[in-house]
Amino acid sequence: MKKNKSGKKTIAVLILIILIVAGILAVKISKNQEIPQTVAKEKQEETPVPEVKKVQIVNEESKSRPYAVMINNNHSAWPQCGVQDAYLVYEIIAEGGITRMMALFKDKDTAKVGSIRSARHYFLDYVQENDAIFVHWGGSPQAYSKLGSFDNIDGIALEGSVFFRDKTLKRDYEHTGFTSMENVKKYAEKQGYTRDTNKDLLLNYSAEEIEMDKLDGAEKATSIYIKYSNYHSTSYEYDEGNKTYKRSMSGKPNVDLVTGEQYTAKNIIIYKVGNHTLNDGEGKGRQDLENIGNGTGYLVTGGYVVPITWEKLMMEIHLYKFVH
Repeated sequence: MKKNKSGKKTIAVLILIILIVAGILAVKISKNQEIPQTVAKEKQEETPVPEVKKVQIVNEESKSRPYAVMINNNHSAWPQCGVQDAYLVYEIIAEGGITRMMALFKDKDTAKVGSIRSARHYFLDYVQENDAIFVHWGGSPQAYSKLGSFDNIDGIALEGSVFFRDKTLKRDYEHTGFTSMENVKKYAEKQGYTRDTNKDLLLNYSAEEIEMDKLDGAEKATSIYIKYSNYHSTSYEYDEGNKTYKRSMSGKPNVDLVTGEQYTAKNIIIYKVGNHTLNDGEGKGRQDLENIGNGTGYLVTGGYVVPITWEKLMMEIHLYKFVH
């Protein structure tokens, strides 16, 4: 990581996977306490109610399975919609230098999500580690060779029922496919997909503020720039007032199609893995990831960045504490 002349943090690597955990907020929960009748007439000193803080972006006690939705990130498909309701988003390189996003939704009723795009096989690693129901619109041959072992919902077969087209959009037809969380939940129930999971959330969350500047290797990080290819980059600007990062893509604010609001992230986890073009005989430039093993990365939150290490053993990933 280096600083350019403007002081911005620059991360330019061959391939990055970004996990965006949307805002974590804290709330107070209080309980009404009764005063015993024998002392009701006396002025009693109230017993302080301990403050309980909870993570608001995802219900850590919920056992419902998440839905992992493939989100189109072709520049011609902007803006997307519904992504801010996701508690976790992966962004990974695809063919042609574009990226695709996989947004995870849990206990949400988002009315319009998309546009939906086709699957790539390496996203299935991350579907499995979250025990998610996979939502996509088509897929590569490599993805279809694996999809039989996944609970998945495919727009190729379900256009007009679970999936719908927004023909009012002035964009290519392939970028007009959407769904709703109500639609996918109803279909999953009809198919008899397991509704609950015994798998813990992938990440540990804290409702308490963490003093990032006190951690080993911490540096200020108010501007983050990530170059995936000559075609695409993703950047974040820290909003001190809201303690979140505002997301932009290739220099343009990443806004929601429905609300018009810019997408934000509370935490950004970046880890570096290799990628290469598959020699599958089709010449379409499809990619593969070298994501088994271990490596280094960064945690960005609260205006700071710290180095981390990661390890992935087949279908499981471990993000270790900060590098010392």
